[in-house]
Amino acid sequence: MARLLKKNSAGEPEVLELNLGVNRFGRHPENHFPVDHPTISSAHCEIILTADAVLLRDCDSTNGTFVNDAPVKEAVLRVGQTLRLGDVEFLVEATDVTIAIPKIERPRPAPPVVLPDGAMLCPRHAKARVTYRCTHCHSVLCDTCVTRMRRKGGKTLKLCALCSHPVEPLDAEKPKKRSLLALLQKTIKLPFARSKRQG
Repeated sequence: MARLLKKNSAGEPEVLELNLGVNRFGRHPENHFPVDHPTISSAHCEIILTADAVLLRDCDSTNGTFVNDAPVKEAVLRVGQTLRLGDVEFLVEATDVTIAIPKIERPRPAPPVVLPDGAMLCPRHAKARVTYRCTHCHSVLCDTCVTRMRRKGGKTLKLCALCSHPVEPLDAEKPKKRSLLALLQKTIKLPFARSKRQG
């Protein structure tokens, strides 16, 4: 990460690690980097650390902000340059930015408990029976685990709480399809039944 070395009259220089975004320097203790020196203004300058550069901006300080002894209002800081706020000097040691995205491991639920009758208990809700399976990740879910989304003028979508894909009911009786023959028999019998009643 980008670093400044604050020069001290005695002893080792102080290492200042810049944070991503705005870093405020000044005499006031609420600054990100308070510098207690009479030549430093309360809000002296800002150093903005981006993915591409380290930008310096003077905040209308009384005694000025200098890069390699040249007064600046705004500047891009580079490695090896000397930054001076009033009479306090810093060395720009590094300007690199490391952005790391942490990998978050989601704990996997324990496998479902299978009951003697073949039904399963939900891995997330210990007393609830499994009633759905995800069509995508194949996780088993109880009724509580299923996310329901109502569409205006449409069916309610039932979605997996883990991956948001549709779920299907387990062991649900699918409606029996009537055969064409059964439909014809019912249709043909009705007129005959009426004629018998009339006669």
